Amino acid sequence: MNVLLFGATGMVGQGALRECLHADDVTRIQTVGRTATGQQHPKLHELVHQDLFDCSAIEAELTNFDACFFCIGVASSGMAEAQYTRLTHDLTLAVAKTLARLNPQMTFVYVSGAGADSSEAGRVMWARVRGRLENALQRLPFKAVYVFRPGIIQPLHGIRSKTDAYRWFYLLARPLLPMLRMLMPNTVLSTQIVGRAMLAVARRAAPRAILEAADIRALGRA
Repeated sequence: MNVLLFGATGMVGQGALRECLHADDVTRIQTVGRTATGQQHPKLHELVHQDLFDCSAIEAELTNFDACFFCIGVASSGMAEAQYTRLTHDLTLAVAKTLARLNPQMTFVYVSGAGADSSEAGRVMWARVRGRLENALQRLPFKAVYVFRPGIIQPLHGIRSKTDAYRWFYLLARPLLPMLRMLMPNTVLSTQIVGRAMLAVARRAAPRAILEAADIRALGRA
């Protein structure tokens, strides 16, 4: 299986990359982003591209992939809706439309968030934008599209978030997260579980297109 990974330097992307590198059936993993991960592995190929709104110059390097794990995301705090829409909805959809044209047999996995609003009409701005994006992705002509809606994710294996607020949260919550995972296993996930669940839906069909935290946990542990 050949896997394309966007956002490999973020917390969820780092987890997905680690699980792909450890998976025997993943023969090639190509990361795409504004910065390289700096990791070295025979299966890993890195493509640095600054303008993800326009991938026309790198289309030749985006073909023949079985799955795409799209882990790019920004926090909505302090953003106007127009800016958040551009960096979340518009950027993701620009990449996805290109990939659907180049790889119609691809399984596309998008990491959204718990609480995303599929009605597109709710009062919470970020949830409304994410829901609109989820709906648009499911209309693209991929083999399959899966939307992951995780809540709290515990970073494992030395993985850290690039977002300052999240990094402080995980630093302060570190002693509690293992206990919370035991008490609320269908709410608090780990980067390992999320990465393994992505591989699971790429290998075989999942029961539904939108996967909440409990679904992700079940797939990641199967």
